[in-house]
Amino acid sequence: MASSTHSVNFAAPRKFFTTFKNDCKETFFPDDPFRKFRHDKPLQKFSKTVQYFVPVFEWFPRYDFRLLRYDLLAGITITTLAIPQGISYAKLADLPPIIGLYSSFVPPFIYALFGSSKNLAVGTVAACSLLIHETIGAVASSKDDPTLYLHLIYTATFFTGIFQIAIGFSRLGILVDFLSHSTITGFMGGTAIIICLQQLKGLLGLKHFTSETDVVSVIKAVLQYKDECKWQSAVAGLVFLCFLQTARYVRQRKPKLFWVSAISPMAVVVAGCLYAYLGNAEQHGIAIVGDLKKGLNPVSIHYLNFDRQYLPATIRAGIVTGLIAMVEGIAIGRSFAIIKNEQVDGNKEIIAFGFMNIIGSFTSCYLTTGPFSKTAVNVSAGCKTAMSNVVQGVCMMLTLLFLAPVFSYTPLVALAAIIMSAMLGLINYEEMYHLYKVDKFDFLICMAAFFGVSFKSMDVGLLLSVGLALLRALLYVARPAPCKLGKLPDTGLFRDTEQYPETTSLEGILVLQLGSPIYFANCTYIRERILRYIYEEHAASKTEVEHVLLDLSGVSSIDMSGIETFIELGRVLKGKSIKLGIVNPRIEVLEKMTLAKFVDVLGRQAFHLSVEEAINYCRFTFDRARKSASNNDDAA
Repeated sequence: MASSTHSVNFAAPRKFFTTFKNDCKETFFPDDPFRKFRHDKPLQKFSKTVQYFVPVFEWFPRYDFRLLRYDLLAGITITTLAIPQGISYAKLADLPPIIGLYSSFVPPFIYALFGSSKNLAVGTVAACSLLIHETIGAVASSKDDPTLYLHLIYTATFFTGIFQIAIGFSRLGILVDFLSHSTITGFMGGTAIIICLQQLKGLLGLKHFTSETDVVSVIKAVLQYKDECKWQSAVAGLVFLCFLQTARYVRQRKPKLFWVSAISPMAVVVAGCLYAYLGNAEQHGIAIVGDLKKGLNPVSIHYLNFDRQYLPATIRAGIVTGLIAMVEGIAIGRSFAIIKNEQVDGNKEIIAFGFMNIIGSFTSCYLTTGPFSKTAVNVSAGCKTAMSNVVQGVCMMLTLLFLAPVFSYTPLVALAAIIMSAMLGLINYEEMYHLYKVDKFDFLICMAAFFGVSFKSMDVGLLLSVGLALLRALLYVARPAPCKLGKLPDTGLFRDTEQYPETTSLEGILVLQLGSPIYFANCTYIRERILRYIYEEHAASKTEVEHVLLDLSGVSSIDMSGIETFIELGRVLKGKSIKLGIVNPRIEVLEKMTLAKFVDVLGRQAFHLSVEEAINYCRFTFDRARKSASNNDDAA
């Protein structure tokens, strides 16, 4: 047999602390954020560490007037969207409309300090507004006791911030990855449906309505209270909705006219205010927002309610809405960063959201994150840094100080139209159809979220979808897909025989590739699948398998159950006069095999650096065995 210049490295296994340190680094710091200044002087290290954790110190010293021109325009533009959205989403959460404006004043300043995205514009979001109302509304009525309800909303926002800070500082942003793209698509689509249906109350001018959010309950309520419908409100709502959808269509057809869509909600609010003020809209059955007082956010830290009676509901609302807000904000920030070839640190974003919500709960704000619509407008308007959020905060401050009472005439039907128009853009039919064509199980996960949210509740839909996604992950883990390798003609390449039918098998040698971690959940299946491969090989070629080679290049880890399975497999194969060979085990796998004495049991000669080298070794043993048998026959 031709000798190789390289062989499997049986170096002494690394110490536990070394492997533990490497595992922690890969889990919590996969981007190795401190590599850029690892060798700097202590003062420089301290300065860059502060810049890393508080990004404003990194970009602000280089900030100039050229960048400010872009951020100023972007900040003013997103403010025109933030005012109607703030009022609308506050009404969606059954909060005083002024709370929505407060929530677009303080949080943008906090995000500008701690946020890592140059594109994200922060504010309230519809899904979390409805979910927090649904959760807190179960223990406190916004109609019977609005003060208690408001204080519990502040408390839930505080818990959201605590939860997000804990996740961010623990470097557990990987939890966000458990909400798959299919889950998010279905959840947002289902949420958009129920939010649109909830707006039928404002669109039709109904005075009574259901507090339930599912489709069936809403439709029943519309039919039950149909006598309360005001045609004036319905006509105004349809006009506003058509205008908003037309503006959105113009933006899609001509991206340079993004400002048409951006200012359309404010145009609807202004037109609605003028109509309500000049036309005495209330006398025609069109309700208005009413009473918006001038002034900045009052301090609300003393309103936080930690009463044991309400604590479970506020904690639950804080965690669930906090998780959804994290997912939405990070996903949107990363999406726009990819377009600009930039990077966004998920953990830093989570920390920024956490500080926004903690400080927001102290200053009469409710939950905020990075909404898609505002961020899209921010990017389209040409933002360059997080300074656009500062401009938004300043503009909102001026609005609160001088213009807030003007918006008290805003018709509720205008807000309903704004919300419905925004939600219609979140139902991604094309993506759902794409999922159906590409992966039916992904489509099922998406539909579980969509219909679960639409016909039951938001948390049930989310749990159903995540449950199916985890089930799928467990199936991937428990039933990995090993494959048989064959040689491509006229090459030294070995590939999956099912994918490449032209590959040729080797007489007496079965080469199998394993491509997943091997541990207690799948080791029994792997053993049985290997034995079935041997049976199938014998049945297909009518020749006996003499060598089984396992390519472990793709096996990243193994536990004791996996090693015991290999030991047992070796015994079974030995009983069948089949030799087991291991190809290219990775360092962690080989270390555990060494410590478990599996290397000694199998013999170092059974470990090979490549499939080709292993096959050459098998052929060499074939030839040697045949020569030995021939010599024995001659001697006899």
